[in-house]
Amino acid sequence: MKKILHISKYYYPDLGGIESVVKQLCEGVTTYHNIVLCYSSDRQSSVTEINGVKVFRAGIYANVMSQPLSLGYYNQYRKIVKQYDPKIVVVHCPNPFAYPMVMMFTPRKTKVVLHWHSDIHDKGHAYNVIRPIESAILKRANLIVATSQRYIDGSKRLQEVKDKVKVLQNGITTADFNQRPEDAERIEKIRKEYKGKTILLFVGRLIPYKGVDKLIEAEPFIKNDVQILIAGEGYFGYFYRQYAVGHDRIKFLGRLSYNEIRQYMWAADIFTFPSITKAEAFGVALAEAMYCRCVPVVFSIEGSGLNWLSLKGETGEEVQLGDVKGYADAIDRLIDNEPLRQKYAENARNRVIELFSDKAVTETAERIYSNL
Repeated sequence: MKKILHISKYYYPDLGGIESVVKQLCEGVTTYHNIVLCYSSDRQSSVTEINGVKVFRAGIYANVMSQPLSLGYYNQYRKIVKQYDPKIVVVHCPNPFAYPMVMMFTPRKTKVVLHWHSDIHDKGHAYNVIRPIESAILKRANLIVATSQRYIDGSKRLQEVKDKVKVLQNGITTADFNQRPEDAERIEKIRKEYKGKTILLFVGRLIPYKGVDKLIEAEPFIKNDVQILIAGEGYFGYFYRQYAVGHDRIKFLGRLSYNEIRQYMWAADIFTFPSITKAEAFGVALAEAMYCRCVPVVFSIEGSGLNWLSLKGETGEEVQLGDVKGYADAIDRLIDNEPLRQKYAENARNRVIELFSDKAVTETAERIYSNL
């Protein structure tokens, strides 16, 4: 069987949008034998097998501007390429530390695919160092896939190589978000804990582009009786917790397990997803919430695929970027209009099933890979 090597920063059980996408592709594209090379979140190198996928983890010695650094990454890559001779190497971007490695140690016969999850943002002068390396890997790539045509059209980097860019939408493993028999009791307990209040949920990393500060700023303008639950961790977590002091309707849940995320999404009424830059290229958590009939409220972001995932006036509410009063008004509008909320909930779930389920995504991926 032909082999695909996926190069990612991290992999399951580490949680995150890109990690979910890589896992879905590895387990769903069964016409190839899938292998993963990633960094180790505990800094220890290891080799494991997860659901039939061999995972090589390289220990890191530093982390600079969200980029892990690891000499073991390079050593492991050379060994894997020599031992397994993959037909395709898929680099999940951004991951600039991996680009020289791929260019130096990948045979010319091997097809290189860049899975372009997002452009590099907010790195300032450091990007001047990264840009030539990024240009080189874009030139070496046989194919580049991005999450939506909207994102491709808004990316200056992808426009430079648009003739070899295709759309491969992100998606979710729907079975992971179907309610389990044991979920009913937990969902009811969550709802009772907040005594009939409308539950607003955020799930994601606590980092600047996720816009959690905008959600905190919107809270005083929400007229209805609500409870805002913020799930996740990140290097901006301390700042957000301090910023929310005095906002009694906001509670931080910390990091949740996959099972807990599913249960909270089914328990919540509205999914607040206030990302503020196109670094949010898609929004896997948004798709998960939509599948769980948790109606989204988002900002309009030029060039981001999230406004293609959730459609204004069809699957949820969309607000002008940065308008926190408008964001609060959209939440109140959903709470005050139960039929509208139910309509959005049904439409949102159906849209994910049709376009962003694991079945839809892996069928597209297999078609793309087979044409290389």
